[in-house]
Amino acid sequence: MTTILQANSQNFVDTPSIQRLSRRALRYLQAGFSVHLRGPAGTGKTTLAVHLANLLARPIVLIFGDDEYKSSDLVGNQRGYNRKKVVDNFIHTVVKVEDEFRQSWVDARLTTACREGFTLIYDEFNRSRPEVNNVLLSVLEEKLLVLPASVRQQEYIHAHPEFRAIFTSNPEEYCGIHETQDALMDRLITIDIPEPDELTQQEIVVQKSGLSRPHAGTIVKLVKGFRDRTPTPENSSGLRACLIVATVCERNEIAVDPAHQDFREICTDVLLSRSKGSASQGRAILDELLDEAIAAEQLSA
Repeated sequence: MTTILQANSQNFVDTPSIQRLSRRALRYLQAGFSVHLRGPAGTGKTTLAVHLANLLARPIVLIFGDDEYKSSDLVGNQRGYNRKKVVDNFIHTVVKVEDEFRQSWVDARLTTACREGFTLIYDEFNRSRPEVNNVLLSVLEEKLLVLPASVRQQEYIHAHPEFRAIFTSNPEEYCGIHETQDALMDRLITIDIPEPDELTQQEIVVQKSGLSRPHAGTIVKLVKGFRDRTPTPENSSGLRACLIVATVCERNEIAVDPAHQDFREICTDVLLSRSKGSASQGRAILDELLDEAIAAEQLSA
């Protein structure tokens, strides 16, 4: 059964930088084109995709890319088999079995979105094999979804005028992804999603963790400083690290204080585990940043 999500952007953090990205993407979506949001892990691609779909005010169909997918997982398949067993109450040795093979077509998510004019979000679409995604070519260009030859009553369906598609992918993650065919990329408007700016990260941390804005700002600044000084920073966004530190501090009532031992330990555990450099080098950088933060607080006091 296809799961349909209803529009809801109540908890979306909408800062000026995010508003600019949204306006850029909406231009293409409202003109009938498909949008591809590309960026490292943790930059909020999926969240932004759902927000854009909500702005279109249509129900949402969500697909997650999967290497095990077949075309039928996107389009649909023929299903149906019945078996009936009859036992004679008077002659117990008489057993009659009737098999009835009756097929009926069952739409998958892509077909449902095309028929009903829903917004399709295809998250991490390049995790699916290119030959599976080939079914999208005619949908995005000619607005036709070609059905399998086994569907006798209908060879194709016209995509609903309100049908829109939003794709996401992570170019930095090479494990488990496939190179996308040029024909598909040529049908998409690709928008690169950068690392969220400090204001956006701060607002997200405040909303998701419940910390005060000054404390959220301290964590965001610390994580950014660590990533800037680390010779080989992680490819993903620093936002997830900010959220982990903030949530752990808030749930355990630990003060966001660079001089507090528990806070220093949390920052060490979270940031060093996500750094590609040596542990000793990362610890030295983090200690230096925390000591600088303490000195800055003393000067401002």
